[in-house]
Amino acid sequence: MESNPQEICEGLQHMSESVFVGLSEILGTSQQVALRRETEDIMEMVDRQATPNDESIVMISGSQREGFRLKGSDVDLMYWPNNHRVIMDLCQSEYYNTANTTLILSDSSESPPGFTSLQLLAPSRYRQVRSALVRIYGRVYTSSSIYRQLTCSTIVPNSSVHGPCGSGNIAGRLEYDTASCFVCDFWPPPASSWKDICHSWPGPEVVNDIVRNGCHFVAIGHPLAPHATDEWRISFSQAEYKLVNSMNHCQFLIYGLLKLVLKEVINQQSDSEETNKLLCSYHMKTTVFWAIQQNTLPHWCPQNPLANFWVCFKLLLRWVYEGICPNFFIPQSNLFLTKVHGSAQNRLFLQLHELYKKGLACLLQSSSIRSYIIDVL
Repeated sequence: MESNPQEICEGLQHMSESVFVGLSEILGTSQQVALRRETEDIMEMVDRQATPNDESIVMISGSQREGFRLKGSDVDLMYWPNNHRVIMDLCQSEYYNTANTTLILSDSSESPPGFTSLQLLAPSRYRQVRSALVRIYGRVYTSSSIYRQLTCSTIVPNSSVHGPCGSGNIAGRLEYDTASCFVCDFWPPPASSWKDICHSWPGPEVVNDIVRNGCHFVAIGHPLAPHATDEWRISFSQAEYKLVNSMNHCQFLIYGLLKLVLKEVINQQSDSEETNKLLCSYHMKTTVFWAIQQNTLPHWCPQNPLANFWVCFKLLLRWVYEGICPNFFIPQSNLFLTKVHGSAQNRLFLQLHELYKKGLACLLQSSSIRSYIIDVL
């Protein structure tokens, strides 16, 4: 007996709606997510107003800030000296009172896209900054590797360096990453063309708000650059939070679904520790950003989350095949560089392609989502 196309479409819609309900139960309703974000925003605003000029600002970033409360998620913190500011051009120094603000000049003339060197323009009162100074071509720069080592245990004692962060776990349960960085009130020139490609998403108000609020610089260099130990990476954590905030609830749930699939399916099936570490939550976020921005599908609504998930999954599969995951703000910066290449890239692609061949049935391998699909089947 042949299947009726209309019945198939209706069945897929019922399954999509069931998954949407399930994801809302797991990740939170739109009201719950909004309340979580609002709570974090208020706490941060109060903390900033109470922080003296000569102390560090601390900001929650990552999944918790975005409104997720997934079991086993780590806590991400960024912190920076309140009386230090990075400028992109010397003429921007006129906006600051240099008597109480230490200025640092971003010099990306010899750095790959998305990275820069930070030249100290005046003596710093921070011992860690003074201790991290190196001289290159007769100028004084702040070394990211030295600064990272000196500050990795500032927030939590006995942390270990992991990427740009100080990492560890509290009481053997709560994992954390703390990133020491510098703040910049200006939008970085390497990302200047980003606002010109935002035709449909995000809206002009969000774009202007993002550009107006600048960026951060975290203490890690480009792995292949000649001055990798001294370079800093441009961080768009604040901008990314605003982008996630501007998603509708279905888009947010698809982002969450990709995180669940990474944790419960892709990483669970990895046959080696090496492959298990190739993809991270940040790649999932970048995938969703590009899928929405390219307007691949016109409707992100409760009736078709599975179709939208599949678009994102295919985009991720293509990136792994090509070995290129473009940074959303600076596309010339490849997030897969030095990680997804060679034999590890090939194994990861074959693993994802096996899931691709299963179609949406691959979601049955997710312990969180399985029941919501089986109920409809």
